[in-house]
Amino acid sequence: MEPLDTPSVVVCRGLTKTYGAGDTATKALRGVDLDVRPGELLMLVGPSGCGKTTLISVIAGILDQDRGSCALFGQDLARLSHRERVRFRGRHIGFVFQSFNLVPCLTILENVAVPLLINGVKRAEALRRAKRHLDQVGLLDRVSATPTQLSGGQQQRVAIARALVHDPGLVVCDEPTSALDHGAGAKIMDMLKSLAVKNNRALVIVTHDPRIFPYADRIAHMDDGVIQETSLQTVSDTPSCA
Repeated sequence: MEPLDTPSVVVCRGLTKTYGAGDTATKALRGVDLDVRPGELLMLVGPSGCGKTTLISVIAGILDQDRGSCALFGQDLARLSHRERVRFRGRHIGFVFQSFNLVPCLTILENVAVPLLINGVKRAEALRRAKRHLDQVGLLDRVSATPTQLSGGQQQRVAIARALVHDPGLVVCDEPTSALDHGAGAKIMDMLKSLAVKNNRALVIVTHDPRIFPYADRIAHMDDGVIQETSLQTVSDTPSCA
């Protein structure tokens, strides 16, 4: 992890987000302050419904906050137009969704190439880079398979390759091990730790899975729409989920 005086990748100040209005309004975020530094693996933990997924969706530019600010790499996303935000997200952010969000009619090679194609990379080059990333996650022999022909753990690896293929500075993961057994969860976290947290890339993981806590550099504890505390993780750098 980078020294404490290194400029943060993510700076959130006073974030609020409410769903609905009147008597049915739900306050998901109630004034969140959070910093994420380059080279850091930060885990966001807390009970269901406490605002974790809303927070990472705001950080990733998928949702708008009601109040407060969220800057990524010094850029306040609220100041960008919709088109500019989509372009910024496509260049700087990788997202690993809990449900993977792979396109079933595409091969896994094509799925991984999608972020590059969106960013204007020519198809041949995009497929070449996608193949290299599938090799890194151990799926080079399955490039022609479709998502439905893979196990859940294999689909997760495809989602990770897709999140990293355009070399983003920030990777956000929503429950990457929730559907996996101990051994598969350990392999996914080893992969994320080795592939994502390098070259000063930052990684934010939302999780309910205490087995993977030792992989974190810091753990942000969230409840009732706010960060209650942030603690340093001092467990060994080579944990095992098995």
